[in-house]
This record gives sequence, C-alpha cells and structure tokens, in this order.
Amino acid sequence: MSKPAAQLKGRAGRLARLMPSGPSNAARTPFVLLVVLLLGGGLITLLLLNSALNEGSFRLSELRRETTELTDEQQALQRDVDGYSQPDALERRARELGMVPGGSPAFLDPDGTVRGVPAEVTAEPSPPPEPTPGTGEPGTPAAPSDSASPGATPHPPGSARPEPGTENAPPTAATPSPTPTSPGR
Repeated sequence: MSKPAAQLKGRAGRLARLMPSGPSNAARTPFVLLVVLLLGGGLITLLLLNSALNEGSFRLSELRRETTELTDEQQALQRDVDGYSQPDALERRARELGMVPGGSPAFLDPDGTVRGVPAEVTAEPSPPPEPTPGTGEPGTPAAPSDSASPGATPHPPGSARPEPGTENAPPTAATPSPTPTSPGR
C-alpha cells in the first residue's frame, strides 16, 4: 500500500484503500463508454422493434376487420345470387322480359329428316291477380282453363294459347326458331 493511504485513519483510510491509485482508471474509461453505448443502442433497438410490432398488430387487426366485412358482403351477394337463380324467380324474370316457354321442339337427324312437329309459341299476357275466395284480397293468379274459349282458333298440343282477343296479334320478338338443330333426343 502506498504511504498516504496508510497515514489516513478511520473512514478516510478505508476509502483510500478501496480506490485504486495510478494509471488503471484510464484503462477503464473506454470500457465503460463501450458498455454504455451498447446498452443505449440495445434500448433504442428494443424500442424500435416494439414500435414495429405494435404497428404490425394494428395493421393485422384492421385487415381482420376488413376480411370480416368482405366475407359478410360476399355471403350477402351469394344469398342474392341464390335467390335470383331459383326456378320461380327465373321464370318470373323471364316473363317480365317477354319470354315464353318453348313449344314442342323438332330435331334434325343427321340424314336430314325432321323428328317432331315444330310449333310456334306466342306470348300470353299475364292475368291480373284475382281475389282469393272468401277474403276479397288479391292472391295468386288463377291457372288458365283447358277449355277453349268461343271463337278461339285451335293450337298444336304443347304450345301456349293466346288470351281471347289476341289471336290475330303479330308474334313477338321472343318467338323461338321453329326448328332447333340439337342432335337426337
């Protein structure tokens, strides 16, 4: 030990013995600065990483919400498509467009012979809803009767009959071709 530390008594002497003397303090300064810089850099890196994770978490929750909304919209559109593709909805929409069910088809065989009797189909105007018996409210339209009305011209079987008073009406543009060319059925 050095002489000045031995001369001090009590508390000051003990502190003097704990403190190293000489050039060893200068060697520790770069090491301490390096440790402080590494700890500071680590804390800044950790802060940036935490911020990036939080931003990603917010983006993920936003994308999940958007996915849920789009899935709901897709399901609603699918329900609409299913509703529009039901047979009764298709028939109703076709009638609104002036289309009529096809008559008896005729087919051409490969040798050129015609199989079946083609029939021209005309559009029937849809009857207004009639009141249902006992309620007086409009219900479903009554089915057309099978008996011929007086003065009506006979029609080939399987073809639609026009309403009374429309026998001489010109055919509509929705009249199908009388001879389809589908092979043998």
